[in-house]
Amino acid sequence: MGLVREQVEVPAHPKVVESAPGRPPEPRSQPAMPQPSPRPGQVSASYLAPEGPVARPPAEVVRAAPDLAALERCIQGCLACPLGPGRFRFVFGEGDAEARLMFIGEGPGKDEDQQGRPFVGKAGELLDKMIGAIGFQRNQVYIANLVKCRPPDNRTPTPSESQACLGYLKRQIELIDPAVIVTLGATPLRELLGVSTGITKVRGAWQRLELHRSIPVMPTFHPAYVLRQYTNEVRGAVWADLKAARAWMDEHP
Repeated sequence: MGLVREQVEVPAHPKVVESAPGRPPEPRSQPAMPQPSPRPGQVSASYLAPEGPVARPPAEVVRAAPDLAALERCIQGCLACPLGPGRFRFVFGEGDAEARLMFIGEGPGKDEDQQGRPFVGKAGELLDKMIGAIGFQRNQVYIANLVKCRPPDNRTPTPSESQACLGYLKRQIELIDPAVIVTLGATPLRELLGVSTGITKVRGAWQRLELHRSIPVMPTFHPAYVLRQYTNEVRGAVWADLKAARAWMDEHP
């Protein structure tokens, strides 16, 4: 939104007020400059989260959430990190609450922030095709992100931002109790499992998430990366990872 400036008439010969002899002129007071309000996605680096159970959901309340609906109600007002005040919509996740297959990405983008749903842009269209290729529909799996609010300019969430949301994601996983998790990209793999190896080296290699039980995790490329590097090699690697996840599910009904 542009600034609207009012036109002010300035006299051709402004009147000068002379001070009394021997007395220095009185200093003129300068009007206070208005401070712009932060725009969505632009929050001060010195952000201080407000107090209270809505802005900072207590960990014990999060862990006690009996189902996904209760968990969402508990955390949807979260302002625990700088991403909260900059969001347009809180992106909790969606899909089958009892899905055997769960996909975890990095964070919402512009389209997701506008709609409040995960993976609905171009990367989401590709993810839908990936899900369909192994015999599922989108509503038969569960899709979530590491962070629930969009990082400015779609940048990678910082470690502190990721940690602020990690307890929410872990409770989601416990409630859904998937047979297999597919992580999309390096960030959820690093923050959720502590694996800092580059995704190019670790994709396709089974990992384990030790939570309420041991859950097999298949790391693969993020759909946004696949769109940027749309080569036979990258697409073939993702296809191999998805087939491995589906095969594990079929072998462990």
